[in-house]
Amino acid sequence: MNDSRLRRPSAVRTLRVGEMKVSYVPDGAMLLKPAGIPPAAVDRHWSRYGAYLNDTRRLVANTGGLLVEHGARALLIDAGFGPRAVPEDPAHPDRGAVHGGSLPGNLALLGRSPDDIETVAFTHLHPDHVGWACVDPPLFTRAAFVIPKAEWDHLDPALTALEPRTTPVVPGEEIFPGVQALALPGHPAGHTGFVIASHGARLLAFGDALLSSLQIRHPEWSAVSDADPAGSERHRRSLIAELLRPDTLGFGIHFADVVFGRVRPHGDGDGAVWHPL
Repeated sequence: MNDSRLRRPSAVRTLRVGEMKVSYVPDGAMLLKPAGIPPAAVDRHWSRYGAYLNDTRRLVANTGGLLVEHGARALLIDAGFGPRAVPEDPAHPDRGAVHGGSLPGNLALLGRSPDDIETVAFTHLHPDHVGWACVDPPLFTRAAFVIPKAEWDHLDPALTALEPRTTPVVPGEEIFPGVQALALPGHPAGHTGFVIASHGARLLAFGDALLSSLQIRHPEWSAVSDADPAGSERHRRSLIAELLRPDTLGFGIHFADVVFGRVRPHGDGDGAVWHPL
């Protein structure tokens, strides 16, 4: 893997999944404190994995959305951080500085306007995934919002403005042609991925079930922000097994400049690793 790609955020990237066009739409970048990923193993492991850290010893991550196009129709999975920036909070266990603001312009680079989006689906309702859905005046004037039912049942009062346009979704439900919800609980309890399938190919958009490609090599590393670390690890291992299938690509929204890739067995026969496209 090109080490420089691990230390920079991703630009717009596009690939085909069967007859679907799938694009990462950047909104901005966020810096994760490495102690937030493997909290019990920092001293033992970061000397081995220093290539993943930038010059301020932070993991570079993205915030944005995944645009799924089927002919003239368009779905957006997650909606970035929105038009704002926050500095690093020394008291926060994993988050450094975060900034958003680029999603509308990057949609335009892809030939789409916010009015083209018929559905915005959320993996979960953390601030770096719902930002542009909460702006006033609304950005997505025509879109319906799809929220995992388990997230909807415990909706933060700050997000009640989404309610009139929202449909709860349960695992296995189709939300767009060829796109089904996939239960990946543990980060919050209602965390949900999406399976995009067409003509024998598929892509798993797994949200924050994996915050770093390092967790494919080390699925036992749960983030300090995981509400249920044991459940998160269990579902992460099942997800990795699915990603090992030869017909399957993955999309890791926070994976620096390696957002699209395949999971392959590690060369020593122990575990698996991320092979970016």
